[in-house]
Amino acid sequence: MRPSLVVGAFALLQGVAAQWAIWDLWTTTYDQSSLLTYSQPPNGIQFTSPGATGDVDIQVDDSSVYQTIYGFGAALTDSSALVLSGLKSTSPTKYWQLMDYLFNITDGANSGAFSYIRVPLGASDFSAKAYTYDDTTNNTADPNLTHFNISVAPSYLFSTLTDILTVNPQLRVHVVPWSPPAWMKNGTMDGGYIQPQYYNALANYLLKSLQGFKTKGIPIFAISIQNEPQYTNPTIPTTNVTAPAEAAIGKLLRPLMNSNGFADTKLIGYDHNWDNAATYPVQLMQQAGSSFDGVSFHCYKGWVEEQAYFTEKFPDKEVYFTECSGTFGSDWWSDIKDWMDNIMIGSVTYGASSGLMWNLALDPEGHPKLPDAASCGGPGCRGVVTVTNTTWSVNQEFYSLAQAAKAIIPRDSNGPWGQRIGVNVTGTGLTVGAYVTGRASSSDWNRYSLVVLNENDDSDNGGWNPQAVDATIEFRGTQATYTFPVGVTTLWWYAPAQ
Repeated sequence: MRPSLVVGAFALLQGVAAQWAIWDLWTTTYDQSSLLTYSQPPNGIQFTSPGATGDVDIQVDDSSVYQTIYGFGAALTDSSALVLSGLKSTSPTKYWQLMDYLFNITDGANSGAFSYIRVPLGASDFSAKAYTYDDTTNNTADPNLTHFNISVAPSYLFSTLTDILTVNPQLRVHVVPWSPPAWMKNGTMDGGYIQPQYYNALANYLLKSLQGFKTKGIPIFAISIQNEPQYTNPTIPTTNVTAPAEAAIGKLLRPLMNSNGFADTKLIGYDHNWDNAATYPVQLMQQAGSSFDGVSFHCYKGWVEEQAYFTEKFPDKEVYFTECSGTFGSDWWSDIKDWMDNIMIGSVTYGASSGLMWNLALDPEGHPKLPDAASCGGPGCRGVVTVTNTTWSVNQEFYSLAQAAKAIIPRDSNGPWGQRIGVNVTGTGLTVGAYVTGRASSSDWNRYSLVVLNENDDSDNGGWNPQAVDATIEFRGTQATYTFPVGVTTLWWYAPAQ
């Protein structure tokens, strides 16, 4: 349901009378009996004088405030935009219903509240054809970029972005190339490396990309120099970029951005897996830290805890989580546990300001893809949403993203975004993220949120015995009690700012 702001305000007034209380919950359960289901406890979940603790005790410390969370979402690849455009052409009502369900960040809306989108600059493996914005005949060098044309990207990419911005004007767009033009490399988009004599041309190519998106009415929040710079594949656009090479390009790009109206656009490095968090991104900051705002990570190798290798060395640099993909044939509940543990709660706990999955939308077969592309091996990649020309349905990635997004979206129109705060959990079975969202007016109470994963199902021991967990929540010397079902619960309460 979509709770009205009037109901929310009434609940808030009731919470004031009882000091503070939990009035708003969203729940997704392991058995799918609840799917991002909103509920309001009839009398609120009251914070009262502390008593005995539950089987799990959640201690919220709002005196410890960490990074701002800029949002959750996925990648709008060319393929995602194509299938969405097909739905718009044949079933416009369903298309706009989907756009609202994905991107409406209005407080209390029945939606996933996505606010962060990653967009490839040129082709990825999920494109109808291979292209960059400056392709030339026979890969003739074009260091002055005289052939640059942002409009070689499919028109449906920009129209879909424009539609998303209509629903969510606060959308954050993060752009990154899978490959620069082949003439900058060793003659191919598919694998290879950038020739050093073209580092300056690439920096200008990326600047022109920012300018091109601006002419299309698409503001850019962040740009990365290369997707997965340590991965090459001879069947899809990929590029090997060493840490020293990325550092050199970043040093060229940052001044160009600053002097051409993009000083506020973030420059994000690395954009690859956790397993090398202690090497490549560390080297990048050592060599060009003043040029980069931070780095981003993917899930395909390593462990989320490895983000700490970077954040401990560079606590003042930003961290983003920008890619992980679901695959066909996987278990619905196991996936949600994985995404929550490692990304929506886990990566954020280790400093990330975003949580993104791979393709926002694909067809039921995980297409379209480049012809002969050997990527997304095995059963293939699944989109966050499955789309045909007449239907759409959301997958498990959606519920993971949405449960997390509900905790950090602004309480007020154009108000502050959520920040991670301290939380400690004693007992087993629950994984918890805690957040505070400030208000547009300093006289209004802050919103405090928990995202709680209950994975107490005995599956780690080879059994199956899902059990709810009786928990206590400690906040400023008061205590609330709630029984968390097996699944994901996001809950809110309001209290004065400290």
